[in-house]
Amino acid sequence: MKRILFIAAILCGSLMVLQSCSSTKGTTAGADLKRGKVTGTWLLNTVSFEGIPSVAVKSLFDEASYKCFEGSTWRFTNSGNGSYALPGGNGCDAKTQTIFWSVSTADETFQFKKLYEGDKAKNVTTGYRLILSATTGDNLVLKSPIQYGNTTAYIVLNYTKAQ
Repeated sequence: MKRILFIAAILCGSLMVLQSCSSTKGTTAGADLKRGKVTGTWLLNTVSFEGIPSVAVKSLFDEASYKCFEGSTWRFTNSGNGSYALPGGNGCDAKTQTIFWSVSTADETFQFKKLYEGDKAKNVTTGYRLILSATTGDNLVLKSPIQYGNTTAYIVLNYTKAQ
């Protein structure tokens, strides 16, 4: 019996060593994906599209045209609280929206939910999940997957860190 337990322990230990030596995913977000990489103030410079024409996108985050988000400022605190501020102009209303955000390292996603006056984040059941495509010190790329025909297309949000 002791011998079986000893062999099982050796096998488990070997598997853990082999697993830790295996290669990681080759994405820019990858193993460096941490809440701290997203925390801070970001400027949304451009909104682009992969697999879908821009005219097919009527609104972004059930809010306004994607054009209204270009130039917006996004603030993410380490506690998960945050906001985005749309600058207004060119037919767009200026607006600030409070959000609660998080990062999932397991599936490399960024999620947020809108909070309105009196809302508690734990009681809000709807939100948005985006793919964290790239996180570096000064750049952040989020992709919002959407169904377009029979395929998944993406709205790509390109941010730079505010100074």
